Amino acid sequence: MKIDLTDTTSSKINKALVQGRRAIGTPAVGMVLTLVIVTDEENAYDALKAANEASREHPSRTLVVIKRVSRSPRDRAKARLDAEVRVGADAGTGETVVLRLYGEVIDHAQSVVLPLLLPDAPVVVWWPVGAPTDPAKDPLGSLGQRRVTDTYASEHPVRELAARAAAYTPGDTDLSWTRITPWRSMLAAALDQVTCEVTSAEVEGEGFNPSVELLAMWLADRLKIRVKRSASAGPGLTAVRMETTCGPIVLHRPDASLATLCIEGQPDRAVALKRRETSELIAEELRRLDPDDTYASVLRYGVERLDQADRPEEPRDPEGSSAPEGSADDAPAASEESSAKPAAKKAAAKSPAKKAAAK
Repeated sequence: MKIDLTDTTSSKINKALVQGRRAIGTPAVGMVLTLVIVTDEENAYDALKAANEASREHPSRTLVVIKRVSRSPRDRAKARLDAEVRVGADAGTGETVVLRLYGEVIDHAQSVVLPLLLPDAPVVVWWPVGAPTDPAKDPLGSLGQRRVTDTYASEHPVRELAARAAAYTPGDTDLSWTRITPWRSMLAAALDQVTCEVTSAEVEGEGFNPSVELLAMWLADRLKIRVKRSASAGPGLTAVRMETTCGPIVLHRPDASLATLCIEGQPDRAVALKRRETSELIAEELRRLDPDDTYASVLRYGVERLDQADRPEEPRDPEGSSAPEGSADDAPAASEESSAKPAAKKAAAKSPAKKAAAK
């Protein structure tokens, strides 16, 4: 069910939500959080589709904030709010409100969103593109317990990582970090099977892919070793090679789907490392609403400390600034990383190197 409201207010939108729930026979609110998506018209469809799919695991009220640019000074001075209310089958397992802001109301988006938040429920704010430099200080970002960005969607992803580190506030996270969850889990599990010490490592992946940097920074930060970042044709992450006192450990994924794990003295094994869709990444981020201390530690390590082998220099724009771009990182909607599995943590106690890797 869809209800279109033109030149409306937050109060009228709330009434439309109640009306819609009653019309489809579900007057009770069974949602667990509010997801605020801040995007543009071009990327709104894909972001909303991912949020609806993620709502199967996390029923939520989704508020899509689209700031429409006015062309004339007269239009810019005129404030207007249009809304599209969706309930039932048109809104996944929750409720959806698409908010289009015009004129002066663009500068007061938080005043529009605040009355529509679910009471006594967590708030997650997600910028698919065009995230602010400091999400926690953004008027909309300050409403959320978690703030999700995506450095892959910026014009200069590696430089964006440094900016994220400088502005980090507990609750910030990045889909480029989420994409490497399966890689971290697999590497921690591999170290679980040996009693050797890791002496060095190399992470290989396509250029301008922040997930490659983040995985290399994670290994360097956790294992306290020298890590080299090298470029490949991709797609996404393609290989991790770790030198240990017992021989090399290699995790190689040439086809973006199936990887091969090679451990000295053991037969090679095929492991599934398929690149994930954006909906899976968002669903993973919504599973935890507490600060990600591991991500914070990796950001503080600093991308400039990596041993850059043959990664090409990022192009510099005339003003040295970065602009929003588009999609996801290790895949059109791939995600791969957030925390290692319990089995890896158990074996991590065997040695300091593995303990660090399992965290």
